[in-house]
Amino acid sequence: MTFPARYPLAALVAGALALGSVTVGAQAQDLTIQHAKGETTLSRKPPKVLAFDMASLDTLNALGVEVAGVPTARFPEYLAKYTSDRYEKIGTLFEPDYEAVNAAEPDLIIVGGRSSAKYADLAKIAPTIDLTVDPKDFMSSVKRNVRVLGKIFDKEPEAETQLAKLETSIADLRQDAAKAGKGLLVLTTGGKMSAYGPGSRFGILHGEFGIVPVVEGLATTNHGQAVSAEFILKTDPDWLFVIDRDAVVGREGGAAKNVLDNELVAQTTAWKQKQVVYLDPVNWYLVGGGLTALQASVDQIAKAVAKK
Repeated sequence: MTFPARYPLAALVAGALALGSVTVGAQAQDLTIQHAKGETTLSRKPPKVLAFDMASLDTLNALGVEVAGVPTARFPEYLAKYTSDRYEKIGTLFEPDYEAVNAAEPDLIIVGGRSSAKYADLAKIAPTIDLTVDPKDFMSSVKRNVRVLGKIFDKEPEAETQLAKLETSIADLRQDAAKAGKGLLVLTTGGKMSAYGPGSRFGILHGEFGIVPVVEGLATTNHGQAVSAEFILKTDPDWLFVIDRDAVVGREGGAAKNVLDNELVAQTTAWKQKQVVYLDPVNWYLVGGGLTALQASVDQIAKAVAKK
């Protein structure tokens, strides 16, 4: 190719080098993120984000990152702004509205937990990552996810600061929990109860927070192990931790306090010692491994057991 004389060779070389630097710079802005479904390449600080995963939404909020679209859901008070029409509604926690997602033209979609099964379909629309937490490796999963989000949005210092605070709080809680006695976690729904132990979806109470389980070998399925008031009396926990699912899903008539208020539970050490702790049901049942929810859960349990 022959260039006109008015384009000196030096200028052409400089232009080529400049073009090359722009290309390299653009490539440098791309990140390859490892997640529960493999790896995804996306741009750093993607401008338009849709978050189906409540834990990720919680963590992004804690890191000061706004998202553009969220599912229709019951949000904790600190995420109440996401009920506003300012934020695009993109389906439910389980079922995306694919037309709304596609119309939003997102730069990143985040799924996890309840929405994890829709990863493949959403990944056809835009770069998608699955930040599902592993209940058998809960805190390691949480830390990894927080650091992933910190890296994507250039919030790594903020992420490390909040993780350090959380880890210190958990370490302090474990010291008090070791002296507090044995505990049992039950979830109530529709007048019935399920118990959850180590390795279950709520196993963090024992594995990470240090509450000694009153019984071993409980089922680790998603719905826990069905139990009765007789079971609670037989195991006789020093502490009874309760999640009221009805309070989350809006069902009436089966409030946890009504389910537990009977002559059998009343004979347990936990009841007699007023050591029944009603955990925040939205944080535990819906949000899970988000920075704010986890810190609040640690603080609530630490405050309870420190009194003893």
